[in-house]
Amino acid sequence: MNSDQRKVVCSAPGRAGIIGNPTDMYGGAVLSCSVGMRACATVTPAPELVLETNGQECRIASRDDLRPQSDRFDVARAILDYMRLPPLACHVRYESEIPLHSGLSGSTALVVALLQALLAWQGEYPNLYQLAERARYIELNYLKVVCGYQDAYMCTFGGLNYMDFRGKQFYREAEAELFATIEPLATYAPELPFVLGFTGVQHASGAVHKPLRERWLEGERAVVEGYRKITGIARMGKKALLMADWPLLGRLMNENHAIQRGLGGSGESNERLIAAALEAGALGAKLAGAGHGGTIIALWPWPDVTRLEKALRETGASAIYRLQVTPGVMIERDEK
Repeated sequence: MNSDQRKVVCSAPGRAGIIGNPTDMYGGAVLSCSVGMRACATVTPAPELVLETNGQECRIASRDDLRPQSDRFDVARAILDYMRLPPLACHVRYESEIPLHSGLSGSTALVVALLQALLAWQGEYPNLYQLAERARYIELNYLKVVCGYQDAYMCTFGGLNYMDFRGKQFYREAEAELFATIEPLATYAPELPFVLGFTGVQHASGAVHKPLRERWLEGERAVVEGYRKITGIARMGKKALLMADWPLLGRLMNENHAIQRGLGGSGESNERLIAAALEAGALGAKLAGAGHGGTIIALWPWPDVTRLEKALRETGASAIYRLQVTPGVMIERDEK
């Protein structure tokens, strides 16, 4: 294929935390699953470097053009800045099915898809662990997003995973970072009786995590002990899921959320949906990501979800989703 016909297409899924979040910031463990929505990036030849998203274009001619502008191009600017703006003549188009700021890791999915596409365009194909760590490094150091490692690893690996982040409670330079332990569980847990409800309230996960992170770093006993307990809850939750012990898993989810709520990490819109889910009969309900908006996850191990969905919509849910074991980052097309 001629170079002027080359095309690279990459995509990455969103995710929802089932149990254990937010201890991925604190050396803990999280059980998480992908959702059936993806972010996509396409790279094609062009006379100059052009970014396109949401029907708008942005030309990048020098490093001065990589300064953050608080717009939708900042994600791509950050990646190019991290890559030290290599000599690229291409058109980079990206979009996402994942609602931004919905607590489903939409921003991270864009970072992963874009990073994979731009690296592949240059002939570089890192393994999934390397890609996840690079994506997290970009979010933290270039986009200034304070959050854990769950998002980067889930958008990269996809699927249903129990993830152990021990030794990763303190941010390190890239070369010193440890790789997380990723345990795929989809083969052993084919049933995923969970329903997601989007509050309709957009949030920035960093705004939720940063104050709690600062309290943890200061050694506040309630935060340190709370996240130690949630890590233990995640380990028990893994067993409950694999044993299909839904009453136990529901209790653990509720305990997980009670701790996070007690630390101030939830929000009014989240609490309304969680209360509605539990009142409708859900065995457990909690945050699927960061609080103060975003999405909640409810455990509903019965075929008919009508009652739960009705309760969520009547309480203000703007959208309802399901977990879906889907592949992680994919190079869908790489024609050279």
